[in-house]
Amino acid sequence: MNWSIAFEPLLPWMWLAIILFPIALLALAGLWLRQRGSLLRLAALAALAAAIINPVFLDEERDPLKSVVALVVDRSQSQEIGDRTSQTDQALAGMQERLARFKQFEVRVVEAGKANSADDRTETRLFGALEGAFRDVPPSRMGGALMITDGQVHDIPKDASGIGAPVHALITGHEGEMDRRIRFENAPRFGIVGKPVDMTYRVLATGGETGMVDVHVSINGHPLSVERAEIGREMRLSIDIPNAGRNIVELAIAPVEGELTDINNRAVALVDGIRENLRVLLVSGEPHAGERTWRNLLKSDASVDLVHFTILRPPEKQDGTPINELSLIAFPTRELFVEKIHEFDLIIFDRYQHRDVLPILYYDYIAEYVEQGGALLIAAGPEYAGEASIARTPLMSALPGLPNGQVLEQAFYPRLTETGKRHPVTRGLEGSAFEPPHWSRWFRLIGVDQPDGMAVMKGPDDRPLLLLNRKGEGRVGMFLSDQGWLWARGFEGGGPHVALYRRIAHWLMKEPELEEERLTADGRGMILDIRRQSMSDDPGPATVTTPSGKTVTVPLTPADPGLFLGSVETREIGLYQVNNGDLSALAHIGPVNAPEFADVVSTENVLQPAADATGGSVRRLEGMTGVSLPSIVPVRGQADASGRDWIGLRTTNDSVLKSVSRVPLFGGFFGLALLLLALGSMWYREGR
Repeated sequence: MNWSIAFEPLLPWMWLAIILFPIALLALAGLWLRQRGSLLRLAALAALAAAIINPVFLDEERDPLKSVVALVVDRSQSQEIGDRTSQTDQALAGMQERLARFKQFEVRVVEAGKANSADDRTETRLFGALEGAFRDVPPSRMGGALMITDGQVHDIPKDASGIGAPVHALITGHEGEMDRRIRFENAPRFGIVGKPVDMTYRVLATGGETGMVDVHVSINGHPLSVERAEIGREMRLSIDIPNAGRNIVELAIAPVEGELTDINNRAVALVDGIRENLRVLLVSGEPHAGERTWRNLLKSDASVDLVHFTILRPPEKQDGTPINELSLIAFPTRELFVEKIHEFDLIIFDRYQHRDVLPILYYDYIAEYVEQGGALLIAAGPEYAGEASIARTPLMSALPGLPNGQVLEQAFYPRLTETGKRHPVTRGLEGSAFEPPHWSRWFRLIGVDQPDGMAVMKGPDDRPLLLLNRKGEGRVGMFLSDQGWLWARGFEGGGPHVALYRRIAHWLMKEPELEEERLTADGRGMILDIRRQSMSDDPGPATVTTPSGKTVTVPLTPADPGLFLGSVETREIGLYQVNNGDLSALAHIGPVNAPEFADVVSTENVLQPAADATGGSVRRLEGMTGVSLPSIVPVRGQADASGRDWIGLRTTNDSVLKSVSRVPLFGGFFGLALLLLALGSMWYREGR
């Protein structure tokens, strides 16, 4: 029961003052002049005032509220090292049992570090979880917080005293843990393909360890070198970027006996490779309707440096005009095909024929250029089937198809072959999924016999239209029609010439995205996505190796012809290796070099300032026989909240009002009788 008094005046306070003030002055004046009956008049005035003010006794029935205690459990990936998970589970069960003995505490268990977001798993954010647990709790009801963690917490506030409740930490792990780790100090995000990039790294060890260690350097999963590094010292490293697109540079050190974990013995840097401008040589044998199609496409690509020559006056043309009066420049054949041929990434012969412009020996140089890794594209016209065809030169050894002398002149729709439906160059080409295809017709096709390589497009009677072939280290493509310009001009609605021509050129220049057999993997949050390009019907499942060494089999399902996809939900942050057949790929889940593994040695030092600022404590769970838990003591106000073997949690005085009983002092007959008695006594005194 809680008794209190309240006033419920019958008149506003202003009117009470107007009525009672003059009467009070008269009563006090009579008392001052010692008039007879002054005390009775003052008593009657007091009774009248009390009756008007109407004092009321209140009897409140209240239920006490509980203090809220947050039990924050660290479930981050570093807590899975050694027996920390077991220690955490034992401590959680033990503290819940102890807290259940106290009815004045409401316990809220919050597990941090188990979110599906990769960003939320890269750091241990216990104070963010604590804030969420106390979001709807007023400061007066905050009893305190218990954190079960390894001590590596990354979101400690600068001023922890603002929490308003004692924070206690129970540290998992063991004293004297030893660990080595490696990290990148400086790594660029971009690099030029084929050019070196400079980066720095550092090897760290606990306990003041010094000396030299071997650092194994690999890029995209392929070993590169072994470097010697001094522990604790920043070391320099220079690496040539091998591929365009994403490159994964990995540093690894060997584990040592007694080391806490080897999960942070690897460091990863993601470097995007950027190609310098590709150099393309385009040689047009003669002016024709589609001559500028290739030129316009290549000139519109900012990543391509184009050198274009058109043969306007072949050597056999004699019209009597002196050479020094011609506005044409001589074709620099020796400079292009002997001295600088290996500077070009792609050579295109567009309706070119042998007319003694190039010495016959130079065709050997071109064939050798292809064998050594160069790229050649033949855009053939009627001249390819004639007597002056380049197929009748030493270049024939590099060509994927030799002419049979036929030039088919009829309307037809270019179509994808079964191989073309799977090949990255032509797969999913806009308009190809319909019959007839949603693009315009062509009207000329050059016949070839026994083509090499892959026919990805075909003409009438299933004759090959587009051939792609590997020759030695290089690649060769052949378009057996010169009618592609009809698509560019919009004839009958046109066609996807830009996509097709660009894919052909980039496949010839070994663009990784257009490889027929390709395996890639990428992280999407905590999901690992796997993409497999293959010309086979079923490449089989992929095998995923997690950062901790576990293996998972992931089935690959067909998404499009020649394209298979798979995905798996992951729990670990770090570098994953994916294998399928002879192919392998690397993918990193979460931010590179996440703080979660920057230091995994359990410590009391990180949380100690926050505990001191809130009146809490930090202590290890490790005891002589398993987990050692402190006792719990309820404390009030600003009393000490920790001791040698106990922790204190604050109790609250807050309560919930259930009901109120009212007892008016001057209500009913009692109040009326008291008032009449006072007035009657005054009159009685005056009458004597």
